[in-house]
Amino acid sequence: MTQTPALKSRLRFDLTDSMRSRDEVRTATLRMALTAVTNEEVSGSQARELSDDEVMTVLAREAKKRREAATAYDEANRSELAERERAELVVLEAYLPAAMGDVELAALVGEAVAETRAAGTQGPRAMGAVMKLVGPRVGAAAEGGRVAAEVRRQLGL
Repeated sequence: MTQTPALKSRLRFDLTDSMRSRDEVRTATLRMALTAVTNEEVSGSQARELSDDEVMTVLAREAKKRREAATAYDEANRSELAERERAELVVLEAYLPAAMGDVELAALVGEAVAETRAAGTQGPRAMGAVMKLVGPRVGAAAEGGRVAAEVRRQLGL
């Protein structure tokens, strides 16, 4: 029998707690998050239990969806829906690590560029090598688009 990851257990416990306190937004958001985790577990050829890092990745992806949806609703002058998305985002962000600052991200990318000796080279091959190294170090602390932009900046692409 496998051990349930701590983050998934925490999500379940917090869902029960939010149901008891009748917090509708928190309950709906946690249900959505647990559904996304379950969908990820059963996707692919064989069902499996996600690790805490994998659960964190799913939560980061869901948070990104909420950010993008809020922006889209704002652009469509649907402020009530944008506010709902932002409220869900606040709930999800409570489970994610603090966002990595620009200075810290630049330092990590700089280290990876030095390690891969990609500073003098150009093109997608150099970027791929750096991204491969930076990705696991950054984890869910920064969105992939932000990381890629910083890599491009440091490589001069």
